[in-house]
Amino acid sequence: MPAVRVWIYVLLFTGCTINYVDRVALSVAAAPIATQFHVSPVGMGYLFSAFLWTYLVTLIPWGLAVDRFGTRWTTACGMAIWSAATMLTGLAGSYAMLFATRLLMGLGEASTYPAGGRVIREWIPGGERGLATVTFNSGGYAGPAFGAVLVGAIAGALGWRAGFLVAGAVGVVWLAVWLAWFRRPEDSRALGAAERALILRERGSGADPLAGAGSGAGIAALLRSRTMWALFVTQGCAVYAQYLFLTWMPSYLQATRHLTLLRTGLYSAAPYGVAVLGALLAGALSDRRLRAERGVAGRRRMVAAMMLLSAVILLVPLVGNIGAILLLFTVSLTGIASAVGLNIALLNDLLTEPGDSGKANGLLVSGGNLFGLLAPILPGYVVAGTGQYDAAFVIAGGLLLCGATVCLTLTRRPIGERAPASASALSLSA
Repeated sequence: MPAVRVWIYVLLFTGCTINYVDRVALSVAAAPIATQFHVSPVGMGYLFSAFLWTYLVTLIPWGLAVDRFGTRWTTACGMAIWSAATMLTGLAGSYAMLFATRLLMGLGEASTYPAGGRVIREWIPGGERGLATVTFNSGGYAGPAFGAVLVGAIAGALGWRAGFLVAGAVGVVWLAVWLAWFRRPEDSRALGAAERALILRERGSGADPLAGAGSGAGIAALLRSRTMWALFVTQGCAVYAQYLFLTWMPSYLQATRHLTLLRTGLYSAAPYGVAVLGALLAGALSDRRLRAERGVAGRRRMVAAMMLLSAVILLVPLVGNIGAILLLFTVSLTGIASAVGLNIALLNDLLTEPGDSGKANGLLVSGGNLFGLLAPILPGYVVAGTGQYDAAFVIAGGLLLCGATVCLTLTRRPIGERAPASASALSLSA
């Protein structure tokens, strides 16, 4: 792989990692925040979900902006907004201000997946998209791993506010690197002529991917696609479980295992760290099967298999030993990380118009977060009503089984009005 594409992988991974470091910071610092501001479990559930409210409603606008203005500046704007919001969280003096800063953070973070999906379509040949997409999405698991340890250690030593200030500052550093280095393949001086030709050919269309807001089939054509809706639901089922872990796992460990902030961070980090490695392996395997079979059926089956694997979360209420619980968390998170990333890759495989990439990824991630919006809130009511977390894990496991079924049976047609123009277009056969 050429070095310039390696740097694309690095930027995608680290950008998504920072996104999730900022998300998990509140989860790790939840106990001292709840104590200082006298917040109930239900109140914390709404605070956990606040960023998702603006995140969800701005995903498609960000996708339209990505397709219209390109990935460089939309990514930069998003990073600047959410990094500032994260630092402002550390300065909050009330529950209302905490809520407001999380709303602002969600607005900025909504740029990540539409822009990242478009970068992958612009830069990565079709036979590498599984690995590229899983690498990108793995930042969503590396972020909680690093963030849990980083914020836990800083909050334990300097107070919870310092953790948010440091997390936001990391995003500012990444932003400077992005603006200095990132360009489209058409404009990159680091890319050789042969490699540039390969990348442009593998996009699947000869059209300029930044020809303007009117390029591609458009939102209406995407919404008419049954496959688009199936991918939407699949993403939602997986992301619900992902957000359950992201928002409630630290509180679960503190409440049921009486761990300190630092130990909570370390115990939360371990499943996420393993999930990153497992997802990268699944992405590489998915690409290998795609090339061997000359079709996307292997990708589809991999998504469904990973969803089924992640459903081991159903066993959590039956286990009492913390080592066994962490093992189940690790296996489930690995399956979720793989399924979410490969589902985005499957979208790019099935999408016939590169000019729709930002919009389609915006729609897909909207599906994830429409379901995910409930993941921080519903467990708050479950815990407040029962004093236990068991029902929260059962709900998540049931959704994962549902998502596997939908993906396996309803994603067999291409998305868009026209057939793929690329000579390298892959068969959709089962």
